[in-house]
Amino acid sequence: MTAPPPSAPLPEAVTADSAERPRPRSLGDLFVSFTLLALQGFGGVLPVVQREIVERKRWLTHEEFIEDWAVAQIMPGPNVVNLAMMIGARWFGLAGALTAIAGMIALPLVVVLLLAAVHARYADKLAVAGALRGMAAVSAGMIAAMGLKLSGALVKNPVPLPWCIAIGAAGFVLLAWLRAPLAWVLPALGGLGCVLAWRGLRA
Repeated sequence: MTAPPPSAPLPEAVTADSAERPRPRSLGDLFVSFTLLALQGFGGVLPVVQREIVERKRWLTHEEFIEDWAVAQIMPGPNVVNLAMMIGARWFGLAGALTAIAGMIALPLVVVLLLAAVHARYADKLAVAGALRGMAAVSAGMIAAMGLKLSGALVKNPVPLPWCIAIGAAGFVLLAWLRAPLAWVLPALGGLGCVLAWRGLRA
């Protein structure tokens, strides 16, 4: 692989190991890639991003994807947009972050506006309501499948696997069943995870 041009130096955060892996060729490549990702994301774009970025393009490893997604989750704003911004910034700095965001929202915004106009006209049709319920079920299945696929990376996590499972289960119970506020659950479980990871890294 040829070295990146002097006009587009790699950020310091990119390690030598990651510099040897495939990477976006240019800002245009980054924009087109995220536009195509967003247009594929019917019912939930996150599983599509994971498949394309990790498995097909190999811009990130499973571990890097999970770490970036964890940060995107706690940042304000749409999670997938936050993730796109972080991936773009990883390779091209601020310009990459803005380009990735533009790719995620430009053409999809046009599609959503057109679909909204169609939905407003046909929302009272039983077939339309049934189709939307079916899409919701597919979306939930896609997210669950992605979670199971990425769970294998927890073996290399500095947090012991039993603790990872316990924290995940506690988060599910608190949020899905007990309806606890996210503002309470995230600092409590996230803080516990940070402490356990710090202890694991020290060891």
